[in-house]
Amino acid sequence: MKIKSIEFLQSVADWRKAPSENYPEYAFIGRSNVGKSSLINMIANNSSLAKISSRPGKTQTINHFLVNNEWFLVDLPGYGYASISKTMREKWEKMIRNYFLNRQNLQLVFVLIDSRLEPQKKDIEFINQLGEISMAFALIFTKTDKISDLKASQNIQQFKQTLLETWEDLPPIFKSSAVTKKGKEEILEYIEQINDTFYENQK
Repeated sequence: MKIKSIEFLQSVADWRKAPSENYPEYAFIGRSNVGKSSLINMIANNSSLAKISSRPGKTQTINHFLVNNEWFLVDLPGYGYASISKTMREKWEKMIRNYFLNRQNLQLVFVLIDSRLEPQKKDIEFINQLGEISMAFALIFTKTDKISDLKASQNIQQFKQTLLETWEDLPPIFKSSAVTKKGKEEILEYIEQINDTFYENQK
């Protein structure tokens, strides 16, 4: 898939105010400083599309982008922030959960994982919560350019083993780097495959 056009539509704090559900939709989420904005910008071929900040919690709303006039890319607030208030954290969690439960055209959640780290409790907990609501998801391991291929592979393998303690099957897994563009084609190709099925079912 080639990105021919991408347009920011709106930011909302309530899923009911999101754009109409006539396009397939893909949400991106991850823990603090996982590289979500950089990854979205890399996928979109636009270095300033998603705001990049070293300050955790920069994204605070559900942000919709229309890609190629055929699918929505959604930038979501992260999870696991220790520096924000409990009230704000609970507000975000409720907003995101309601979005997952009610957004009918949401095809998949891309959960971003920092490849430099061993399995983190917050990531595993979030993935298990997706399982509890039967939300389809895939994993994107970010920042693979920051460590050796061997170390990245070891961390990813350990993450897989941790998941298999509670999951029968593993989700689709991608390795990425916003610097080298690694994973971009594979992620877009996967989205295109799901889009094809979505539009075929619309006929």
